[in-house]
Amino acid sequence: MQFEIFTGSAAQTQTDCLVIGVHESGTLSSVGSGVDRQSAGKLSKFLKSGDFPGRLGDTLLLPAFPRMKASRLLLVGQGKSEVTRKAWRKALHAAVGALARTRCKSAAIALTRPANRELDDYLFARSAAEITHSALYRVNDLKSGKRPPAPELARVKFGPIRTSSGATARRGLRHGDASGNGAALMRNLANLPGNVCTPSYLADQARQLGGRHKDIKVRVLEESEIRAEKMGCFLSVTAGSDQPPRFIVMEYKGPRASRAPIVLVGKGITFDTGGISLKDPPGMDEMKFDMSGAAAVIGAMSVVAELQLPLNVVGLVPTCENMPSGRATKPGDIVTSAAGLTVEILNTDAEGRLILSDALHYARRYKPQAVIDLATLTGACVIALGHHHTGVMANDDELAQELVSSGVRADDRAWHLPCTEEYADQLKSNFADLANVAGRDGGALTAAAFLAKFTEGMRWAHMDIAGSAYVGGAAKGSTGRPIALLTDFLVRRASR
Repeated sequence: MQFEIFTGSAAQTQTDCLVIGVHESGTLSSVGSGVDRQSAGKLSKFLKSGDFPGRLGDTLLLPAFPRMKASRLLLVGQGKSEVTRKAWRKALHAAVGALARTRCKSAAIALTRPANRELDDYLFARSAAEITHSALYRVNDLKSGKRPPAPELARVKFGPIRTSSGATARRGLRHGDASGNGAALMRNLANLPGNVCTPSYLADQARQLGGRHKDIKVRVLEESEIRAEKMGCFLSVTAGSDQPPRFIVMEYKGPRASRAPIVLVGKGITFDTGGISLKDPPGMDEMKFDMSGAAAVIGAMSVVAELQLPLNVVGLVPTCENMPSGRATKPGDIVTSAAGLTVEILNTDAEGRLILSDALHYARRYKPQAVIDLATLTGACVIALGHHHTGVMANDDELAQELVSSGVRADDRAWHLPCTEEYADQLKSNFADLANVAGRDGGALTAAAFLAKFTEGMRWAHMDIAGSAYVGGAAKGSTGRPIALLTDFLVRRASR
């Protein structure tokens, strides 16, 4: 996809399709009024018929009016005249979706923008590219029937942008393009079934990413090497599976980067049955998404490499299956983590925190400036925040707020939840240094408190993406979140 901006008159832009906004009751945007003048009032005359009332997200494709350089005109409903960021995103998504159903190869999109204080030129352009990628994404399904033709849309211009803001907007487009590519990579990995996307498959995908980007060095630890690292918690989770575990290490060294690395850690349970503490069957098919944290880390690594950010970034992915068998870890078993702490496993379905604990300890060797783990960790976080916000818990409030602020800018929201000593007290065990669960109350918070035991001395944040990384039901699939948030966070870190 080629993204551009345009600075002049929308009506005079050469393109296959010009996209303009229409507000409720047929009121034209300022750009639409220019198109109407160019067409000698034919557009406003058409709207007076009432055939297109401008409801938010509605679309209507028309032949271009005389004296326009575009060959088609796409009307997009933008609702009320005061456009919010949410309404603009919905309208743009609808516009790109409508363009994808045509044979248009190029388009110039000139929807009414939110006020600049809500969406400056950089964020406007970055968000526009991200939304376009999202709207054009097609699930990588394994259906045997004939596939519909891929959209022909290959070139999209956004505007009009002031000439003085051109460089800023083009920078936003470049960042949004990389973010959209990273989100698509995450979604493609997460959407695959567990019999395809195994730990070994994930490792191969990481190696392929390293092959595409010379700045990413990839190393994969196999079971014997994991055992040599004394990752007893990680090995306890994979004990019941016939699929061998993998520990993926991706190291990106950016140009002119001299600071300690940012370490991203992703939970990579490629299928989670719950182990001996077996999950209820309804909805268990969605547990193929339990490697969404791993997919997010791989996607984020592709973003930093594509943008050549002047950062050092390390991606760590512990990946395995959680299966029941005669070899599987049992409730009541006690294992020893790589950090030397012993853990009483009271529930084998609380496995994500076990593999992450050993990965977080591994991160210490990099002496990182910050560690962020991403995991579909708890159903409790979904109960607390629904599917709208990612939960953020941290041992450093400044780091947590940095992530939350990035989510606001990226329209990829997160919420700061507590991670204080009281929750750690609930993890006490009569038989080991700590237990892996602490009952139903505050389940997302006690899970974070467990991880915090392995991050002392590091600036660390935990992102529980259980509610935001995928949706279930008829629309089942990965959302690509929180790649947009991570892109904003990493770009801003790079600009320091």
